[in-house]
Amino acid sequence: MILDLNADLGEGGSEDEALLALATSCNIACGGHAGSIEIMHRTVELARAAGVAIGAHPGYEDRKNFGRRELNLPMQEVVDFVARQVEKLIQITGGNLHHVKPHGALYHQASRDSAVAAAFIEGVRKILPHAIIYSFPKSYLSQVAHAAGMQVMVEGFADRRYNGDGALLPRTQAGAVITEIPAAVAQALALAQSGTIQTLCIHGDGLHAVAMLRAIKQALADLEIPKL
Repeated sequence: MILDLNADLGEGGSEDEALLALATSCNIACGGHAGSIEIMHRTVELARAAGVAIGAHPGYEDRKNFGRRELNLPMQEVVDFVARQVEKLIQITGGNLHHVKPHGALYHQASRDSAVAAAFIEGVRKILPHAIIYSFPKSYLSQVAHAAGMQVMVEGFADRRYNGDGALLPRTQAGAVITEIPAAVAQALALAQSGTIQTLCIHGDGLHAVAMLRAIKQALADLEIPKL
């Protein structure tokens, strides 16, 4: 098993460069929920210098709520803003991207709502038809992506707690975000050893994100679980 370590970046945080020294792929905010053209340029430069695979991280254009509030938009609006955001990052990279991963509320809605999943995939395919999609296992997003002939990398989260049905515990609930490094390492190892994921996420805006990712990477190395 080879495990990818991904980080959500380009959201205005101060630790992106340090996280890129540890990650193997990154998801760059495309100016919707966070980020700007200037931040996108800088993050792409840092990712290239670190040899990290670059992906787009489109989300709801709702900066007040950091794209983490669910919206009920017409599906064509979802198609359009996803395509627009992915295209922004492609213009900056000057070509292809490794993957696309929805952000926040869009990620969760596309996982459980087939219409949102279809709109998201349509938006991606308009710009990048052969992109890899990062997704929850057994989600509508992964099903729609597979049906469209796209590759999916199944994702787990080291710094978020899960509920009984395998979805992430809502951030509004106490304990939904893991801030203790030992707990994050334990969850990361459990996910890695389960054989059910191919990529593991650390949120770049999380508390102790750098120390957490460093500890996870060391723990994986101690167990001889290879990284990409």
